[in-house]
Amino acid sequence: MNESLEIFYSFWQQLIPYNERVEFAENFTQWDFCNEIKLIASSKALGFVVLSPTIKLTSAGEELVNSKQKDEIFLRQLLKFQVPSPYHKPSANSAEFWVKPYLELFRLIRHFGSLKFDELMIFGLQLVDYRQFENIGSKINDFRTAKAQNEGNYKKFRAEYLESELNEIYGDDINSGNTKTRETNDNSVSKFLKTKASNMRDYADACFRYLRATGLVNISHIGKSISIVPEKIAEVDYFLEHTNREPQFINDERQYIAYLGNAETPTLLTDNRELLEQKISSEFPHIAISETATLQELKDIFADEIEHRKEQILTEQVTAIKDYRLFDHINTTFEQILDNSLYDTPLMLEWNTWRAMTMLDGGNIKANLKFDDFGNPMSTAQGNMADIVCDYDDFGLTVEVTMQSGQRQYETEGEPVTRHLAKLKREINKPAYSLFIAPKINEACIAHFYALHKMNISYYGGASTIVPLPLNVFLKMVEDSHKASYVPEPRHVQRFFERSNELANTTDNEIEWYNGITNEALNWLTE
Repeated sequence: MNESLEIFYSFWQQLIPYNERVEFAENFTQWDFCNEIKLIASSKALGFVVLSPTIKLTSAGEELVNSKQKDEIFLRQLLKFQVPSPYHKPSANSAEFWVKPYLELFRLIRHFGSLKFDELMIFGLQLVDYRQFENIGSKINDFRTAKAQNEGNYKKFRAEYLESELNEIYGDDINSGNTKTRETNDNSVSKFLKTKASNMRDYADACFRYLRATGLVNISHIGKSISIVPEKIAEVDYFLEHTNREPQFINDERQYIAYLGNAETPTLLTDNRELLEQKISSEFPHIAISETATLQELKDIFADEIEHRKEQILTEQVTAIKDYRLFDHINTTFEQILDNSLYDTPLMLEWNTWRAMTMLDGGNIKANLKFDDFGNPMSTAQGNMADIVCDYDDFGLTVEVTMQSGQRQYETEGEPVTRHLAKLKREINKPAYSLFIAPKINEACIAHFYALHKMNISYYGGASTIVPLPLNVFLKMVEDSHKASYVPEPRHVQRFFERSNELANTTDNEIEWYNGITNEALNWLTE
């Protein structure tokens, strides 16, 4: 694969959750190969690559690799994605599609101000024809009215409403007995509806993820809703007004490929020099705009200023975190994670653990997750790097987090955690350790990490000191750092991991070691 494609894939991986990539990989023997297959399939649909006669980037794909405005390039492609198309021809039994779905979802969000995840899932996904926009809007209003009038359990209300909608959507299949799902031989209506509901949730998750990748929306993880970023409303209004809602070149693949891969369409607000200058002046009044600057130079200036503003916001956040001003918020967020009451729990766990590690002790703590223009968590770290990397001058530390549990936790996290630690060892050439955090630690992970303490494997840079801790124990470590009469130092962190090495060499089995290091964690600041 050439360098441009490699850079492109590294960007695209941010949009596909790690657990989805692993699930897809289980049917193949080569990780990289199967990863590419899924990425290529998504990339073709959005016009970033063509597969024939050879795999290569389109104009839009090249721009995604090289441009500073990656969010803008991705947005253009989302707005052009359509059904039907030469790539997506609905079957005879499917709904009659006539829509650019992401364009209409932006319109729906803008129309209502914000949409709950349930509203997008139950109703937004029914917007298969843009000419039904008003009808879908009415359905959402009816849902909100019924919800306000329902004083009972929302979970029950939602389930009944969803079932009613599914019965209406798939009424013909149910009446004709066409209710068998591919996964099982069960052809009952209840199983059929349960499968359809699960699929709808997956589709809605994908919509949220792709919309968020444009940088134009905010996600309320507590309220589980999506809204337009206030500073971006003018940009959204512009393309809603100027983008053709009709699907294009349905029966002409050659023209469709050229249309879809065009990096300059549809027109965005930032393509209008006068409006772009107004936006720069509004958001960054200190910038002097040269009359001789080209449109592209203005776009680059705007992108640089946005990045600078983001870095400034993150620096201010780190200062507030280190001063323990956000202690209560960090604590509350962990409680919400344990209750599984947030929208994107894996992302919030990664983000909040970065904040906790920043507050916990000294050192340079880097999160590999992606932040939006205003310092909000946007997507988790890519699968080829540690979630968090800590530099304590004399030693390094990787921190890995997961919401996975059971055997799945070991299968998806065991080897990557070790590989990421080995990578850090090679890069810093000094002692390095790893902390593995999950709501509950699987026994297979305990056994695996215990064994790695005692095994000198050159591929992983020798023995690997990886300590697994349940989230509630880690939370206690954070609380202890807040209550301590002194500010914890890097030596306290290193002492904890070296104590893990001692226990691994003096205990008889992984259970004794795990119980011992858990107890050490609960008392990690005791002198």
